[in-house]
Parts: sequence; C-alpha cells; structure tokens
Amino acid sequence: MATAATAAPAQERRGAVTFKGNPLTLVGPEVRAGSKAPEFEALAQDLSPVTLSRFTGKTLLISVTPSLDTPVCDQQAKRFNEEAARLPSVQILNISVDLPFAQKRWCGASGVDRIMTLSDHRDTSFGRAYGTLIKELRLLSRAIFVVDAGGTVRYAEYVPEITAHPNYDAALAAVRSIAR
Repeated sequence: MATAATAAPAQERRGAVTFKGNPLTLVGPEVRAGSKAPEFEALAQDLSPVTLSRFTGKTLLISVTPSLDTPVCDQQAKRFNEEAARLPSVQILNISVDLPFAQKRWCGASGVDRIMTLSDHRDTSFGRAYGTLIKELRLLSRAIFVVDAGGTVRYAEYVPEITAHPNYDAALAAVRSIAR
C-alpha cells in the first residue's frame, strides 16, 4: 500500500471541460467505454456508504452533476427520474458533491423518487476514480456513464461545457441497448 509520501500524484487533465468558456482541471483518469468501471464510495441520503460493488449484476446509468441546486443539474436529474419509469431493470444514480441532507431536501421538493442520489462530498472518491473532480471548484463535472451488469463501462460522456446538457438520447440509447 502506498503512503502519502510515496503515492503517485493524481492524474490531471487541464481544459478537458470549461465553465462559461474558462478551462478547468479534472482530477483522475478519463474513463472510457470498454474499460472496467472503477470502484468508488459515496454517501446515501441516510449517510450510509454506497459502493459500486453494491450494484454488481445490475445495469447502471450514472448521471454526474455539479450541484442539484442549479438549473441544468436540476433538469438533468429530473429527466433521468422520468426515464427511470421506462427502464425498470436499470439502476439510475445521480452523483454530486451536494450534502446528503441537501439531496434529500431537493428530491422531496422536486418529486424525484425513482433515482438514487449519492453524495461524493466526503472524500470525492467517485470524482477521483471517474476523472470528474474539478480541481479549482471541488465540484464534479457534468458526465454520464452507462455500466453493464458485468461492470464494464459501455458509454462515457464528459460534457465539455459544464453549463450545457449531456446528450440524453445517446446515453439512453446506450442503456437501452444493454438493459434486460
């Protein structure tokens, strides 16, 4: 096991995404279709830890948002909550660094009850593993990942401008092509 003194520095990708045209730095590797989905640990609304391995054998759509309290993130999470009704065999996660309490409040106020919101605020395990952690803001960049039941990433989208929407149609087509 590497110690802090011997651990390799985290991989950084400058300019992979922008915020209102200004380049940002993403920390972590770029996860691509065909790769094994990296393990992570995030917090559920009740503060219990949730890991990728909890979903072994399930198809996942992972929606990554900077903060549910912003218009595009709000719309993205609501869109996937609506789609969840048509994808009963797919587990949809929305991961952000919002506190679990804020996520619970937002879900209740927004009527979102078909997706699981997870918080990466504690140690940004997801952001570092999936290369979505924005170094300058300590937020996650907007992204979508589809993971098949065997744990292989089948679709990965890092939205280049974090104030823009992801390609919903492409992500949904990818998940429908593997959902059982």
